[in-house]
Amino acid sequence: MSANTPATSPPGPLPAQSTALSDRSFIATWMFSWLLGFLGVDRFYLGKVGTGIVKLLTIGGLGIWWLIDLILTLAGVQRDKEGRLLPDYEQHKMIAWIITAAGFGLWILTAAVSRVFVYVPEQLGPMMPWWQGL
Repeated sequence: MSANTPATSPPGPLPAQSTALSDRSFIATWMFSWLLGFLGVDRFYLGKVGTGIVKLLTIGGLGIWWLIDLILTLAGVQRDKEGRLLPDYEQHKMIAWIITAAGFGLWILTAAVSRVFVYVPEQLGPMMPWWQGL
């Protein structure tokens, strides 16, 4: 190699720079991941069609993949197909965490209350007669 010959890079795609930001929105990705993540909509939105199809066919990896993608999105490490970070994470991360925690808390509370009513004797409840079809 002579001194005048420029060094060539290996063939293949160039790695994405860590400072490059995606044109995809954090809010949209978070909402897709939270509400429709079990169908892979968040993956399709980020341009990851292959994993989106797999996530759709496995119903979010039986819920595990859905939860992992939601955590990745909330942690701010979710990237689009080109490896770029979502641009408005810092601006919206606190409200996303609060709403997600409130949603999970409400889900747990609702599940607990529903389980309690399974053990209530039929004589004590329900107090609304139209519930029993009377």
